[in-house]
Amino acid sequence: MAGSSPSGNEMSGTLGALLVDDEPPALRRMRRLIDEIDGCDVLGLCSESNQVVPACRELEPDVVFLDVEMPGLGGLELARTLGQLDRPPAVVFVTAFERYAVQAFDLEAVDFLVKPVRRERLVRALARVRAERSGEGRPEPALGVRLGDRLTMVPLADVRVLVAEDKYISVHHAGGVHLLEDSLVNLEQRFPHRFVRVHRNALVSRMHLRGLFRDAAGHDCVEVADVGCTPEVSRRNLAQVRRQLKQIGKE
Repeated sequence: MAGSSPSGNEMSGTLGALLVDDEPPALRRMRRLIDEIDGCDVLGLCSESNQVVPACRELEPDVVFLDVEMPGLGGLELARTLGQLDRPPAVVFVTAFERYAVQAFDLEAVDFLVKPVRRERLVRALARVRAERSGEGRPEPALGVRLGDRLTMVPLADVRVLVAEDKYISVHHAGGVHLLEDSLVNLEQRFPHRFVRVHRNALVSRMHLRGLFRDAAGHDCVEVADVGCTPEVSRRNLAQVRRQLKQIGKE
């Protein structure tokens, strides 16, 4: 492990970061990016997974930028271990593989960066870390959706409807529609208080339900705030949709 004095994260308003990646070029690039940003000091670099826990105990970083695919103990397993430390750091995953996004947020990662990391995206990740470490609490949960060839985050509070389509989910939110690689079952289990199932292929934000209506074909459908998507309601889910509308005063 390459390191420096742990005093960096003791400075007021300055975050201390530990960078973890088994590829030296990736470590160097990440260090250069962070060095160009005010308010964050690199405390150490780890190229092997067995270096990470000792480094965290010694340096007490505020945030660990953690590659997912590491030889030996992988990044996801490392994150679980770091969460058990007396002073657990925030974790930001850095990887070339978007498929790990769901698992990353299941582990309560603060953010998930896809290589090659862009400076503006790193700035946003550091802002999320700073908000958490300053006592403002963990940032609002978000879903990692596809935007062209990039992964971007949509705050869960902005999501209105989730529709299963083949191996993807269409995420209808306040800013548009994007694709997510996940399953409705997993999202329903992760966020049971956020969404109500209206059909085997659709979940709707509980707080954005606005009413029930019948379409021209005689199917029961839901009105949802801010989006044009009006999912059909199955017979088996109709009663719970009515209960939810009653709870929020829409029926």
